[in-house]
Amino acid sequence: MTAPTGESQFRAMRNAARSIFLEALLQASIAKGFDRHVQYERGILRVREDLYDLHSYSRVMVVSLGKAGHTMAEALAAQVGSLAQGIVATPVLPDVQLHGFRYFQGGHPTPNAESIQAAGAMLRALEAQPASALVIFMLSGGGSSIVEKPIDDEISLDDLIATYRALVHSGAPIAEINAIRKHLSAVKGGRLAQAAFPAQQVSIMVSDVPDSTPDAVASGPTMPDSTSVEDCYRIAEKCDLLRQLPASSRELFERHTIEETPKSDDPVFHKSRWCTVLSNQSAIEAASGVAERAGFIVHVDNSCDDWDYTKAADFLLNRARELRKQFSPVCLISGGEVTVKVVNGGIGGRNQQFALACAEKIAGENITVLSAGTDGVDGNSPAAGAIADGTTVRRARKAGFDPRTALEKFDAYPFFRRLGDGIEVGPTGNNLRDLRVLLVY
Repeated sequence: MTAPTGESQFRAMRNAARSIFLEALLQASIAKGFDRHVQYERGILRVREDLYDLHSYSRVMVVSLGKAGHTMAEALAAQVGSLAQGIVATPVLPDVQLHGFRYFQGGHPTPNAESIQAAGAMLRALEAQPASALVIFMLSGGGSSIVEKPIDDEISLDDLIATYRALVHSGAPIAEINAIRKHLSAVKGGRLAQAAFPAQQVSIMVSDVPDSTPDAVASGPTMPDSTSVEDCYRIAEKCDLLRQLPASSRELFERHTIEETPKSDDPVFHKSRWCTVLSNQSAIEAASGVAERAGFIVHVDNSCDDWDYTKAADFLLNRARELRKQFSPVCLISGGEVTVKVVNGGIGGRNQQFALACAEKIAGENITVLSAGTDGVDGNSPAAGAIADGTTVRRARKAGFDPRTALEKFDAYPFFRRLGDGIEVGPTGNNLRDLRVLLVY
């Protein structure tokens, strides 16, 4: 592979970055994750090392929620057939719904009326399960808003939405956002497990959070909560949240009346097991394999997970330039998410904002940067992310766009769409956090 010297070579590198991302999506799919870790034979369901004789239970109930709600239920039903029945809550309804499942189209990134209806239906169904039942929870990212019920009935849907918006735009890392969501919710932070007790429970998870915090997936509805009420008060103060919250939510903080969530010593978890079948690491490994087969020397650096996007851009670009001194061609892969504190934003998301921030920093250089979400959605745009390279700034100005203005207005989507460098794949039915791919010579 020769170093790019003209427009066609830059275009080839953009195509290479796009191909690495798209192929990684295929290799880290829900179906492949279930094929590896969830198997059913002669009435026995194996979830990693755990075995469940499905015919020994009085009932098997499935609760599947999040952006992968339908695809996970579909993957399970493909193995166990009609034994899988229950409730699915997902932001996009499939063309064909699974027999035996009741579907809810919950909202994302903020809850809607069906989010609350889904939570109510799940709580009622779970509370009716006896000790002889098995509840299979299937959890994926996005579940925090797709299934929701406020812990306090005084918090209306409008107030709930306003609370979510304040959290999402606070600039806080996802784990801190989820800590507060858990404590304000009747279904998160182990409270679905609480409702299902005393039934046997197993949670199958597709993780969109750091591997060290599995209880943050969908805000941990079935797991002991590792965060505390005191964490919520500390985060709210650090992020100056109180003045941004509606009165009904703010009062819980001001009066210090937030209730604690179930912890690891709670009896409700004595018959519970948890298994992660896919995570951001799955996507990183898939992308690494694709890049290696394409002839790149691959390096992985996840150091900037949860960093501010401008700091992350500087770090990864400097790391890429250092690697270029030793190797060529290099593919630097970084997983996790960057944070963006949006102020009067336009249309875009953290991945497109990151790519746009990189564009000015690499003008004229043989560096290509891709940043995209594995769920297929970035912020309030229809894109998953975008690609920038050494020609982006020049091409944008020629097309009448000012990169600096777009960056300051958080309006990256129309910028990249005009250049043909947006990544639009639609909702993937998966959610393994983000991938950043940097190709350098």
